Amino acid sequence: MLEFEEALARILALVPAPVLERVPLSSASGRVLAEQILSPIHLPAFDNSAMDGYAVRASDMTGASAESPVRLRLCGKLAAGETLAGQVHSGTCARLFTGSPLPSGADAVVMQEDTQVDPERPDTVLFLTSVRAGENVRRQGEDVKQGAVIAEVGKRLTASRAGLLAAAGLTQVNVGRQPIVGVLATGSELTEGGQPLAPGRIYESHRLTLAALLARCGGVPRTYPLVPDTLTATQAALETAFAECDLVVPSGGVSVGEMDWIKTAFAQLGGRLDFWKVAIKPGKPFVFGRLGKKLLFGLPGNPVSAFVTFLLLVPPAIARWQGAVQVALPAHPGVLAGPLSNPGERRHFIRVKVDEAGHVHSAGIQGSYRINSLAAANGLVDVPPQTTLTAGTTVRVMRWE
Repeated sequence: MLEFEEALARILALVPAPVLERVPLSSASGRVLAEQILSPIHLPAFDNSAMDGYAVRASDMTGASAESPVRLRLCGKLAAGETLAGQVHSGTCARLFTGSPLPSGADAVVMQEDTQVDPERPDTVLFLTSVRAGENVRRQGEDVKQGAVIAEVGKRLTASRAGLLAAAGLTQVNVGRQPIVGVLATGSELTEGGQPLAPGRIYESHRLTLAALLARCGGVPRTYPLVPDTLTATQAALETAFAECDLVVPSGGVSVGEMDWIKTAFAQLGGRLDFWKVAIKPGKPFVFGRLGKKLLFGLPGNPVSAFVTFLLLVPPAIARWQGAVQVALPAHPGVLAGPLSNPGERRHFIRVKVDEAGHVHSAGIQGSYRINSLAAANGLVDVPPQTTLTAGTTVRVMRWE
């Protein structure tokens, strides 16, 4: 039985190198960048006004006040996107709006609130305060210099960084291809939602849950029909999924019972099992193997066990498949509102709920079939064997939402 870190390391070591593809920037948010991107232009591209007001020479504003305003002649008006044919000379000013290019000769902008237009002379503006050179001006390249790195290899493209690339004029980027992930659920007791529920049967819920998690972490889920507990059906389902997908994630059928066929069926397809037990709770039975360059992640049948083992071991592989540098779940510190106890011999990834104040609460009873407490949770806390963490302890919370 492997420790969690060793299991994860063995998985990541078998993930193939990313395959690159070029995609429109408009659909690239959330994808992993496969190139370093340098800005082709300065941002801002030119000196421009930070607000509505007037372009002036700062030297003309010396001593300006409400009691002793400076009078300048209006020599033009520039809306955003326009330019001034002439320039601002000493004794003149130009009307500007936020984003208007700073006209030649001007070196500062006086905000509109600090001015008055002479009611008797519309071409004359009264300035009620002084300004320094550069005041209220956004300088060319002040935000980003031309040639500066604006995106890095292996980083996931956020919406805000996509906006930066768009501002620099990019329309396409190179990213790592997302894996197609086959999602199967095995078990003769399973019934599709919406169908009558016969005695001894249960509604299947793993595929919907896993497909949603896969979409969040960058996989492209492909859901398959329910698989009854026979070797023939299990082998046929795996064969179909591996023919169409890069990764296959079945749930159930991975333990040692007489109806657990995943390992046998996978071996008969020519797959090589790497390991099938991890020293964690919930989720000790977890099958990992390889068929050519394709990977199998066999999850336990209990819903909480399937959820937790998936979170800990599958998203990192999907991130690495796309070339991501950072593959771990996002995590942050939190303070326990009550104790968390693990009297067992395996590390227990306890389901918790983090409130808005950062306090960490147990999500409820931690049984591997307790999907109500799973639904209430938004994080996991790793509690070592035979350990009780007392209230007030600062813990690391792994998050999926």
